[in-house]
Amino acid sequence: MGEIIGAGLVAHAPTIMLPAETRYELNEGKEISLVPGLHRLKTEVLDVLKPDTIVLFDSHWFTIVEFCVAAHERRTGRYTSDELPRGMSQIPYDLKGSPALARAMADCATEAGVRTTAVDDPYLPIHYPTVNLSTYLHGGEEWVSVSHAYSGEPDDFLKVGEGIGQAIAQSDKRVVLIASGSMSHRFWPFKQIPLHEASDPIHISSPEAREADYERLRWFAEGNHAAVIDTMPDYLRHAPEARFGHYLMMAAACGGREWRARGRQFSDYENATGTSQVHVWFDKPDDGWN
Repeated sequence: MGEIIGAGLVAHAPTIMLPAETRYELNEGKEISLVPGLHRLKTEVLDVLKPDTIVLFDSHWFTIVEFCVAAHERRTGRYTSDELPRGMSQIPYDLKGSPALARAMADCATEAGVRTTAVDDPYLPIHYPTVNLSTYLHGGEEWVSVSHAYSGEPDDFLKVGEGIGQAIAQSDKRVVLIASGSMSHRFWPFKQIPLHEASDPIHISSPEAREADYERLRWFAEGNHAAVIDTMPDYLRHAPEARFGHYLMMAAACGGREWRARGRQFSDYENATGTSQVHVWFDKPDDGWN
């Protein structure tokens, strides 16, 4: 029997890939907390858990008519972002996959009622949530990316996550889940962005979005995932990245409304040009996920 041994909401902001001197320049002479937070996640969590596989819900892999799962034996190459080539340029990656698990995840999600396809096309692009986080966190384990269907509603994300959780339970893998994306996710207008590049959350796009994020961070700390799920219609007003599908899929795989794992932050709650950024990790409780 397979199992999910850890899960986290982890930021992939392009800032983490900038040279240290550039990060300091943008952040009033200080390091952003996201970078040391990723180093801590690697040494304090992943190096201890030693998962067989990391399943990453990639909020930049946009699909429309279906969800997709990367089913490659291996993905290798160099990545340059069309969004920000100045900061993400020719980044090497070499990620072993888990084709059988990927296919099982797609099959179970489809059986749960949401069309999901396993894809092993060698020309399939890779996206920077996977590349950026693997640069910091990869330790030789398998990596599988899951797409985000932008046409999806919360119920679709939850059903896909349920299917993925079932596939993992039926496998022989010890799996870590990473929901890679931010919370509220509105950018400042182009001309105002240079005024809001520091990490202080005062620069989040609106006070209302900031308070909505803080409320959910409190629920994470309490292990109250039901509250997060039940209030999605209200939270969508604050434009969470990818309609918060990355979190919803992860949460559903771990038990959905019954999930009780408490979150601990591995970074501050930070701004990135108006969007919120934070690392929150959920350890598997001794008595199980729910």
